[in-house]
Parts: sequence; C-alpha cells; structure tokens
Amino acid sequence: MKKTLVLSAALMTLVGLSSFAEERTLIDFTTLKADIAIWPQDYDGERKENQNKRTVMDYATAAGASFTSEQKQLMKSSLALDEWEVVLNSSARNVGSLAKSVVKAAPVSENSKQPFAGSEVMGVRVVFPSGSYNANAKIVPPFSIPAYEPYSVADDNGDRQAADGESGPKYLFEADDPSDKNSPAYGLVKNVGTIKKIAVTTMGMNFPHGLYVLISDADNITRRYFMGYLGFDGWKTLEWNNPEYITEVRTREIRVYPIYPRGEPFAKFEGFQIVRDASHIGDDFIGYFKDVKIIYDKAYLNSERDIADEDLWGIIGFKEHARQALEMSRFGNKQVNRYVERQKMAVEENFTPSLSDDGQSNAQSNSGQAADAK
Repeated sequence: MKKTLVLSAALMTLVGLSSFAEERTLIDFTTLKADIAIWPQDYDGERKENQNKRTVMDYATAAGASFTSEQKQLMKSSLALDEWEVVLNSSARNVGSLAKSVVKAAPVSENSKQPFAGSEVMGVRVVFPSGSYNANAKIVPPFSIPAYEPYSVADDNGDRQAADGESGPKYLFEADDPSDKNSPAYGLVKNVGTIKKIAVTTMGMNFPHGLYVLISDADNITRRYFMGYLGFDGWKTLEWNNPEYITEVRTREIRVYPIYPRGEPFAKFEGFQIVRDASHIGDDFIGYFKDVKIIYDKAYLNSERDIADEDLWGIIGFKEHARQALEMSRFGNKQVNRYVERQKMAVEENFTPSLSDDGQSNAQSNSGQAADAK
C-alpha cells in the first residue's frame, strides 16, 4: 500500500512537470521576406516586392478624409525586414548615425551548412559614436505587433479579407500552427505563463557589445532579457535562463487570475537592444539574426472554453480596437509625413553646366599648358 502511494505521488509530480515548459518559436525572420509589390514603390513608380504578404497591415482604415487615395496607399506596412527600424539613444544619435543605421534582408549562401541556407535573415547595421561613452540601439518592428488581430488572408495588393473555409491560427501574428513548436512564427505566442528560457540564433562578428531581447506581455509591460555578448565569430545560439524559475511544484507560489476580461496571457516580440560600453570600440556594428524561441509555462492548461466570452461581452475587442486605432493613426501620419518629406527632397545629383563642353575642354587644356610651363 505504501509503495502504491509513493508511485502515485511520483506519477502526479511527473504529470505536473509535464504540464508546463512548452517550446515555441516567437519570431522567425526567414518568414518575413518581401513577397508582394504594393504601389507606390520607393515613391518613384518602380514596382518591386517590398512588403510581406503574411503580415501586411493597412493603417489607412484609421486615416481621416483629408488624406488622398495616394497617401492612403502609403499606409500599408508589414514586418518585411527592410521595414524594421533602428532607434538610437540620445548619446548615439547624430546625423551620420541616423542615416547609416539600417535593417536589411541578408541572404544566406546556398552553400551554407545551416538548415536555413538560401533564406533571408535579419541584417543590422548600427553606427555607434567613437567617443568614450555608453550607447545603445533598439531594433524594432515598423509597428507594434497587435495581439488580437484576427487571422485573415491578404491578396497581392495587401488587401485583407476574411479567411472563410481556410485553415489558420486564431490570430494573425501567431504561428501558422500554434501547436507545432517548429511552425513559422510572426512575433506572438498565446497562453504564456512564466518564461523559463529564451534563445536567439545569431551570427557573431567578434563585436564586444551586449544583446538584449525585448518581450512584452498582456499587461503592456516590456521586459529586457540579457542574452550575452556578441564577441564570437559564426552562428551561435545565445540563451537566457530564468534564475527565479522553480521546477519543484510544491515550492511554487500558486496564483490564480481571472480568466476574462483580462485576456489570454501572451508573449509579444518588441525587438532587440544592442548595448555598447564606453570602453569598447565604436563606429560600425554589423549583426545577423535568424529567430527567437521561448520555453514557458502554460498560463491555462486548457484554453478552450464552453462559452465564447469575447463574443458575448466584447470587452477585450473594444480595448484592443481603441489601442489599435491610436497606433494606426500615429503610424499612418508618420508614413504620410515621410511621403511628403520625400517629395521635398532634392533629386538632382549634379549642377546643370553653365559652360559648353568645348569651353571646359579649353580651360583644362590651358591649365595643363600653364602647369607644363612651370
């Protein structure tokens, strides 16, 4: 009898341990290739692929009537790698750094031994100051990834329609198959409790800078996780292990939260942060990133509900729509301002000559003869 009780206790412990520690890909940059062309391209009429079809968002829905149809076309954006931005802190911000610090899609060689050979990963260039003072840069998406955007399908013009009869995740930025840990992900994982581990696959270039991952939760709190230093050469997986993670169930503090309308807990990717110490070399930093993965406890053992709370009350949707409308307005205005600024920029590279070609030739010939005479 005693032996049976011991085995039962051991079995219950194993069941408890197996109920958490899920592994999922938070974001995979190889899935963010620009694959559709949305006009206008580079504001010069050239049509080329510049947005990611899977993650395209149309922020013109929040624009006012004062905007033209051409301006509203500019309010479409996506998580395509070239759309990501580098945000420098005040001590690193100058004209040269702002102009040269960019994010680009970096093609991986077909001859690479990595499983993602031939794909495009995130390539980052940051120009840090050469002076002896601390500086940092954040690599952030073009817009805050919406946590409750319903899944829908976009056409080649970036226009979305309901995904009737098509299989897909519940939310747009979730993985294609949320139950598959290797499924391509777009910055959002649902039903996340305590994060146990975080992993970043990155290519080091022997820079001594530190790397942080920025992840937010359902309470709109963004936390920094220090992954380590980038002072190595080649591909490597950097890991963060939660020092306060308790594996023994009996010693855990049990917390019970209201399920609704707080919303389903999630983890959302907010970007990277590169930190350069004052004692380290400044100037250019180059880095490459493939993906971010997390191991976490489930917030709820079963997220399927007998009653569709949100369909009945709509509390989460109301809050999310208000937040998204503000984001749409802010991002849409920024896109229009960029368009206007682009229209005001000088396009000429050289002066229109005031002299004829023969006159310039004579001047050069005379200057050459004067030099010979000396």
